[in-house]
Amino acid sequence: MSAWIVIMVAAISLVLGFAIHYLYRQIELRKNIGIKKDEAETIIELANKDAEKIKIQGELKAKEVREKRIAELDRESREKQKEFSKVEKRLQKREEVLDSKIETYEKKEKEVNAIERDMAQKERALEEKEKELDAVVDEAKKKIEEIAGMTQEAAKTELINIIEDEGRHEAAKKLKQIEDQLNEDAERKAKDIIALAIGKYAGEYTSEKTISVVNLPNDDMKGRIIGREGRNIRSIEARTGVDIIIDDTPETVVVSSLNPVRREVARISLEKLIDDGRIHPTRIEEIVSDVEKQIEREIQKSGEEALFDLGIGSMNPELVKHVGRLKYRTSYSQNILNHSIEVAFICGILAAEIGFDIKLAKRGGLLHDIGKAVDHELEGSHVDIGEDLVRKYGESDEIIQAVAAAHDPQPQSLLAILCQAADAISAARPGARRETYEAYVKRIEDIENIASSFRGVEKCYAIQAGREVRVIVESTKVNDEEGALLSHEIAQKIEKEVAYPGQVKITVIREVRATAIAS
Repeated sequence: MSAWIVIMVAAISLVLGFAIHYLYRQIELRKNIGIKKDEAETIIELANKDAEKIKIQGELKAKEVREKRIAELDRESREKQKEFSKVEKRLQKREEVLDSKIETYEKKEKEVNAIERDMAQKERALEEKEKELDAVVDEAKKKIEEIAGMTQEAAKTELINIIEDEGRHEAAKKLKQIEDQLNEDAERKAKDIIALAIGKYAGEYTSEKTISVVNLPNDDMKGRIIGREGRNIRSIEARTGVDIIIDDTPETVVVSSLNPVRREVARISLEKLIDDGRIHPTRIEEIVSDVEKQIEREIQKSGEEALFDLGIGSMNPELVKHVGRLKYRTSYSQNILNHSIEVAFICGILAAEIGFDIKLAKRGGLLHDIGKAVDHELEGSHVDIGEDLVRKYGESDEIIQAVAAAHDPQPQSLLAILCQAADAISAARPGARRETYEAYVKRIEDIENIASSFRGVEKCYAIQAGREVRVIVESTKVNDEEGALLSHEIAQKIEKEVAYPGQVKITVIREVRATAIAS
C-alpha cells in the first residue's frame, strides 16, 4: 500500500515539476517576447528615422539634380540662341551680298544695253558713210571720164586707187573711234575683274634648275662616292638615271638630269648615303629604293593636298599622281604645281564673277598643264600629252577641250577662255617666270626687228622686259588713222613669229614738228 502511495507521490511530484517548469518556460518566453517586441519597436523606430533621412536626402538630391538640369538647359538655350543669332547674321549678310550682286547685274545689263544702242548707232553711221563713199565713187568716175586721153585701163587703175585710199582712210578713222570706245569700256571692266581675281589670291614661287647641288662634309667624300674603279658612282647613275658631276668645286657634287623626279631621288639618296657613311652598291640599292617610295608618297600627298585645297572633289588616283608630279616640274623657273594651283584659284574667282561653274573652272585650271608632268617621258607637246591623259582618266568633255585649247589663239569654249586668261595672269606677274639672258636678248631683238620691218617706221624700242614696244613713225608717211592699223598689224605679226610669256603692248607714236627761223 505504501509503495503505491510513493509511486503516486512521485507521479504527482513529476507532474508538478513538469507544470512548474512549463510555467517557468512560459514566463521566460513572455519576457523574451516583450524584450524582442521592444527591440523590434526600436528597430522600427530607427528604420523610420533612417527612412526619413533617406527621404530627405533623396528630396535634396532630386532638387539638386533638377536645379543642375535646369542650369544646363538654360546654358544650352543660351548657346542655341547664340547659334541662331550667328545664322541670322550670316543669312542677313548673304542677303546683302545677293542684293549687291543683283544691283551689279542690273548695272551691267544697263551698260550692255547702252553698248548695244551705241553699236546700233555706229552701224547706222557706217551705212551712211558707205552711202557717202558710193557718192564719192560716182563722182570720181565722172571726173575720170572727163579726163581727156585716158585709156579704159588707166581709168580703172585710177578709180581703184581712189577707192582704196578713201576706203582705208574712212575704215581706219572709224576703226580708231570704235576701238577707243570699246577699249575704254572693256579695259575698265577687265581691270575690275582681274584686280579682284589677283587680289583674292597670293602665292609664292620657287626657282629651280635642271641641276641639284649636294654639299659634302669634306672633299674626301668625293672619293668614297666614286668608289673603287668608279663602281659606286656608276651604281648611283644606273639606279637613278641621272648624271653625277664631280669636279674641282670644293665640297660639292652636282646632280644633273632633265627628269626632275629622278634628280630629286638622286639628290636625297646622296644626302642619305653621306649621312649614313656606308657607300657601296648594295647600300645604294637599298637607299634609292627607300627614297623612291618616299618620293612616290610625296607625289601622292601633293596631288591630294592640291585637290583638297581647291575643293574640286574626287579624281582618278593616277591623275592625282600626275598632279603631284608637277611639284618637281618647272617652266621658266616657275614651279608648275604652284602655278597650276594659282591658275585654278584665279579661274574659280573669274568664274564666280561671270556666273560660270566654279568647281569646273578650278578643275580645268588645275589640269591645264597636266601634260608637263610626263612630257619628258612621252613624245609630243605637253598640250597633246595632257589631252590624252585627261581623256584616258575619264575627265569630262569640257575639261578635255580646255586642256586641248591651252594655247589655241581662238578657243571655242568659255572654260578654255577662262583657263587661258588665268594662265596669262599667273605667268605675267613680275618675278613669276625667268629665262636665260641669251633667250631674253633674242626675244627683244626679234620683237624690234618685226616692228622695224613695216613701212614708215623710223625707230622702235622694246621696253619693260619686252612687254611693251614703242614704235616711232615718220609723220609724212603714216597719218593718225594709219597708225592705229599699224599697231594691229605689228601685234598680229609678233603673235605669229615670237614666243613670249604674257602679253606685248604695241604703242605707235607719231610726232609732227614745225620749225621756222626768224632773222
